[in-house]
Amino acid sequence: MLLHSVAVSIDGYNPNDYPPFAVTVDLVVLTVRPPNLKVLLTQRGESPAKGSWALPGGFVGSEQDLIDAAQSKLTDKTGIQVAEAHLEQLGTFGAPKRDPRMRIVSVAYLALVADPPEPELDEASWHRVDGLSDRSLAFDHSEILAKGVERARSKLEYTTLATSFCGAEFTVAELRSVYEAVWGTELDAANFHRKVMATDGFVEATGRTESAGRGRPARTYVASDARDLHPPIVR
Repeated sequence: MLLHSVAVSIDGYNPNDYPPFAVTVDLVVLTVRPPNLKVLLTQRGESPAKGSWALPGGFVGSEQDLIDAAQSKLTDKTGIQVAEAHLEQLGTFGAPKRDPRMRIVSVAYLALVADPPEPELDEASWHRVDGLSDRSLAFDHSEILAKGVERARSKLEYTTLATSFCGAEFTVAELRSVYEAVWGTELDAANFHRKVMATDGFVEATGRTESAGRGRPARTYVASDARDLHPPIVR
């Protein structure tokens, strides 16, 4: 969106006195597929950075609000319906030379999606976050992705969001696998179990068990109505 494309009639103000710039939204779309945390990337089909992997996104229309643009890009670029995702603003990225075309400011959003569909676009695909360390994303998208991953990791500390990546009923081991995927580390099973049980309103017991191979059947749980964790489960 070229900001100078909108005529403004205000006394003493001439938009041509200011350099033009554009606004985009970029989406960090994450999902958990244990044992991996995955991000949705698109391969750019045109310059700049043609052929490079990038976060999905695009320009904000002159009549669009930021959240409307983010929701539209989420559905258009990924096929994911807004109601299926946890969507929140992540941050603003506006380094002067972040895009070689012109001055472009990006407002990034984090979308966390459980069991997403396969991408509708041929150029889009899911990638393991821990497999991207040696791959350079277009523009400053590696920085945006890193901030999105850290936000997701933090949210698992103080909210019940992790349960949305489990089934309707789940074991503590299955819940732990979500934390391990997002945090990128192996957790001590007994210590994690104690933390979950000590956090009021995190999960609710069903009274049922699930076979866990040759071991003892594991108790199953469902997500509670709580949104926040007290105390938090820290890394």
